[in-house]
Amino acid sequence: MKFRTEVIIQNSIQKIGIEDRIFSIGSCFSTEISNLLKTGQLQTLNNPFGTIFNPYSLNTAIQKLHDSQFYQEEDLIGYDDQVISLDHHTSFNARFAHQTLEKINTQIEHGNLFLQQTDWVVITYGTSFIHEFLPKKKWVANCHKIPGKYFEKHLISQDNIQSAIRQTILNLTDIGKENIQLLFTVSPVRHIKDGLVENQLSKAKLIAAIHEVLPEFQNCRYLPVYEMMMDDLRDYRFYKEDMIHPTSQAVSYIFEQFGNAFFSDETMDFIEENFKISRALEHQTSDENHPKYQGFLQKINERIAAQQKKVKHKIFL
Repeated sequence: MKFRTEVIIQNSIQKIGIEDRIFSIGSCFSTEISNLLKTGQLQTLNNPFGTIFNPYSLNTAIQKLHDSQFYQEEDLIGYDDQVISLDHHTSFNARFAHQTLEKINTQIEHGNLFLQQTDWVVITYGTSFIHEFLPKKKWVANCHKIPGKYFEKHLISQDNIQSAIRQTILNLTDIGKENIQLLFTVSPVRHIKDGLVENQLSKAKLIAAIHEVLPEFQNCRYLPVYEMMMDDLRDYRFYKEDMIHPTSQAVSYIFEQFGNAFFSDETMDFIEENFKISRALEHQTSDENHPKYQGFLQKINERIAAQQKKVKHKIFL
């Protein structure tokens, strides 16, 4: 007897190697996956604009990264003693314009250089809703807790979603390595502040648009992350206390299924050993000079050295 419906990620012919570079962008779920890749000591870069949820704003970010287009002071606004970019996460805010611009433009330069050497991109859309900042008549990625009277909420049209996805694919394919692979996902995090019915409508529009556009391109795949959470892990025990975000156990399960389909055997072994080393490094002691602890550290360093010999990039920095 079966007591659950499993969602299987189809095996990929092309595999992620231990020296491949992986760029991720989108909702907070993309950060969860990127953090696991980073713990596995693969070369990653995640969200150089901060978390982005809708395909329009995500495409704007990719366009800026592709063009290496720096922001200027006129692109910013002031609110509550902070200088803000409405295209970016609140972590880019600062008291003075030059500080905000330095944070933003440093990440654009870093992101552009990383993308030029990128093998894989993971794109995670979160919502089809977007807010318009009325004083500038501008669609924005983040409202920065500015009062709601300055914004108007819109549901992005299907044509605009598809156009954003196409442009994102073209820009990433142009800037990345010759055989760059793009993996599209829809975040399983539910945006219940929009309303439960509205959240389902929002996710459905994203899924439909992705499935309309991706067949036009040979280097794109859809990963059924949303479906895995909704159908395979169909139980509230896989959600955090807010009943919105997946637990670490759920994220690890999805990551494992992703790895089974996309990691080479060498990459899988490399990541699994690095996970073990990372857990060992979390070990705390009350006496760092104790011979047993020093012996433990020596063995860990030997394992790290053995892993380092397998790759050119630096690990466990």
